[in-house]
Amino acid sequence: MSTTTIVSAPGKVLAAGGYLVLDQQYPGVVISTSSRFYTAIQASSGSANQIVVRSPQFHQAEWRYTVTYNATGIQVNPQEDSIGGKNKFVHLALHHTLNLVSEIHSVAHVQERLFHGLDIAAVGDNDFYSQRAQLESLGLPRTTKSLSQITPFCHNGVKLTDVHKTGMGSSAALITSLVSALLLHFAAITETDFANLEGDGRRLAHNAAQFVHCLAQGKVGSGFDVSSAVFGSQIYRRFGPAVLDPLMKGEFATGTLKSVLNSSAWDYSFRPIQLPPLTRLVLADVEAGSDTPSLVGKVLKWRGHEDSCETAKDLWTQIDESNQSLARQLDALSQSYVQNKDVYEQTIRQLASLPAQEWESISKAFYDLHQTTQRIRNLMRRMGDLAGVEIEPEQQTHLLDKSIEQAGVVGGGVPGAGGYDAIWLLICSPPSLPDEQHPLRRVESVWSTFDESNVTPLLAQESVAKGARVVQLDEIPGLREAIQRQ
Repeated sequence: MSTTTIVSAPGKVLAAGGYLVLDQQYPGVVISTSSRFYTAIQASSGSANQIVVRSPQFHQAEWRYTVTYNATGIQVNPQEDSIGGKNKFVHLALHHTLNLVSEIHSVAHVQERLFHGLDIAAVGDNDFYSQRAQLESLGLPRTTKSLSQITPFCHNGVKLTDVHKTGMGSSAALITSLVSALLLHFAAITETDFANLEGDGRRLAHNAAQFVHCLAQGKVGSGFDVSSAVFGSQIYRRFGPAVLDPLMKGEFATGTLKSVLNSSAWDYSFRPIQLPPLTRLVLADVEAGSDTPSLVGKVLKWRGHEDSCETAKDLWTQIDESNQSLARQLDALSQSYVQNKDVYEQTIRQLASLPAQEWESISKAFYDLHQTTQRIRNLMRRMGDLAGVEIEPEQQTHLLDKSIEQAGVVGGGVPGAGGYDAIWLLICSPPSLPDEQHPLRRVESVWSTFDESNVTPLLAQESVAKGARVVQLDEIPGLREAIQRQ
């Protein structure tokens, strides 16, 4: 067994498919980000059957557990003296993953590998948390250049419960990296199988992470955030929630975890995609927040009401057609790059200096992609109006309109369920363009002078690595320093 196991898992942006992705009938377009969560597991020098989990980016973020063994399996018991209080996500991940390992191997196998206890450190890239306070304290403007000057995995200066998140799926990325790292560390799956996008080991890690995430949240969600954390950018269609019924009801007879999580009844599907070459995903943290569950509840109530269900059905069909059109266009543009890179690059250079309204004569494909993103925005706004929900609030509309009219910006929107807390853009990013001519600088200029809310860019781009992966400690700048005990 290697001394240290580290797995990273990316954050996400649901670029298309908000609300619809909850229904298995409709796919969503999910982009995984370069910003990642890391879980590092190593044997500690402590007592047998003791597990310490640390989150070094926060005050009082340490959780201690004692593992006990009985006839019904393994119990992971939180210690009363944990300075971090309770952490449902971590506790459930440990408890159920170790039980899954015991079903794959044996209880004795787990016991043997916990002879010296475990030390687990979990850290997330700075993008998962708002860095506005950091930038202000350093006297730096809100730009990507400023963000790159902040120490990697910086301390947030608050308790975990008080941090301002940026909505990139930190809980799904954490659970995915923690569950996958445990399965690998305890040899329940092999690294070779985990590295294969179609491997049984990766599938098991996905299904286990989905279950733990659902249990921690108290409901079976659509799962797009865990799926993109495991498999990367994709067109995602959710699994039928019935597969998790026995586990969500707490039916844990011997062998149940393994049989449910390996079951062929997991009927989700994903198809890997990527954003067009020489374009860049740009994300913003907006200083306001939305309560996603309440937004979702209101939209679903509107959709199911007898007075509005026909209207909703028609509208969802239109949104779905636009979402699927978006996916096809992304594929086609990637293909056109493969077919003629020189012409493609020359086109991107031209588009980078013009607003999208003027693109049709230069590249109908990119112009059509712009139009599709705008159509999706319009339809989502209409749904919000009909359901009485601020999917794209007026303030966000102003911010997006000003951003999208800049030269070199393809399109954008409010990710996921919408609301006030984030926007995404797709911009042209040709190589070796003078910095002052780059569309990103124009966008940052708009954001820095926007007076309706504070807008801070994030460093995240699309992840080039396909989902979760095993990493080495010194491969990631700042990781060794972040996880070492003070």
